[in-house]
Amino acid sequence: MNNAVKEKELEHCVRIDIDTAKCEERDHRVRFYDRNSLEDMDWPNTEDGRYARAYLEPMMLQGTRDFIVNVNTTLLIARIDDLVLPLTVNEAEYDNAYVCSPYTHYVRYAKQELTLLRKPLLEKELSALLSVVGWGMQRSQINKVVHVNNWLLSTNLYPAMSGEQAVCLLAAIRERYPEHAVVFRSLCPELHSDLTSKLKQAGCQLIPSRQIYLYRANDPSFGNAKSRWLLKRDYELLAKHGYEIVSQENLTDVDISRIAELYRLLYLEKYSYDNPQFSEHFIATAKASGALTLYGLRKEGRIDAVMGYFCRNGMMTTPLFGYDTALPQFIGLYRMLSACLIGQARENGHLLHESSGAAQFKRNRGAVADFEYSAVYERHLPLGRRWCWLLLDRLLNRVGVPLMRRMKL
Repeated sequence: MNNAVKEKELEHCVRIDIDTAKCEERDHRVRFYDRNSLEDMDWPNTEDGRYARAYLEPMMLQGTRDFIVNVNTTLLIARIDDLVLPLTVNEAEYDNAYVCSPYTHYVRYAKQELTLLRKPLLEKELSALLSVVGWGMQRSQINKVVHVNNWLLSTNLYPAMSGEQAVCLLAAIRERYPEHAVVFRSLCPELHSDLTSKLKQAGCQLIPSRQIYLYRANDPSFGNAKSRWLLKRDYELLAKHGYEIVSQENLTDVDISRIAELYRLLYLEKYSYDNPQFSEHFIATAKASGALTLYGLRKEGRIDAVMGYFCRNGMMTTPLFGYDTALPQFIGLYRMLSACLIGQARENGHLLHESSGAAQFKRNRGAVADFEYSAVYERHLPLGRRWCWLLLDRLLNRVGVPLMRRMKL
């Protein structure tokens, strides 16, 4: 291996103190790979390793924007022991999707969601506040950040990773990127207790990102009589309106453009263009590699609703979800698709991470609300770079979370 590749790989045998946290039990080897050193990558022969290769290798070789139009980032791979995690490195890129832009997440996207409050005066006041805070965040370079385990999806599922491994990886990233904040997205203290406690001990702040909904479909006592009745009624809409469930094997290349359209109609046009904008190339590649398991609802030869999910470490989530929003609401495409999704979670025996949104609908069908956090390490940065993270910590934990709990958003 030549010297240039060695510099890019940057191998560590980490035994480093970060504040009060230590890697006490054993040494952990951390290696980094970019697109130029990818051919030297020793992919673990594990289920997670094979999945990571199928999903990440095409993006690294061809660039993220061929797959997700509004994601401009440097994509790297970190391997710690037998775990493979994607890293995204950004400098500014304030027009990026929220999956790798804290500015988009906490300012632009937050502004769009103020309408959920249904209080025009409060919305106007908060929008003005967000504009001022957003200006300051850009000045403090909030987007100069490395995201860990960032699959560029709304929800990042974690492999079976220990808190000690997370802290050692944090140390290696801080050494490689001393001018960047380091962020672990998609952490839920209930689901990731070891990760969140160890990262917090290491000096990370747990900054709320959104309220999420979890379906414990793998629990035989899941839901109450009302929720089970609603799900049964939702599922019966398939026969009532003449839809058939189409598995991945029966979705053809001709369906790819329709799938992309259905996702666009729901996640982009109805919700926000700051969500990841999946290209047809992304969907075709994910289908071919098995990175996503796709199901559609077909009627008279046309797909009117689609979902794409993946599973990891006992959990399941659906980053691709869409339906034809022009069709009458009484048909219940969203209800049918959600019932099919929960059915898949039960069949797989997984806990279903249903992301955010449609709060009352999900609660009525047995979902349990929780909060998702980003673990942010910024202690190595000057105060002029840190203040925005300190502000988010205090503002969201003391005001945002209590408000969302009270309003059940």
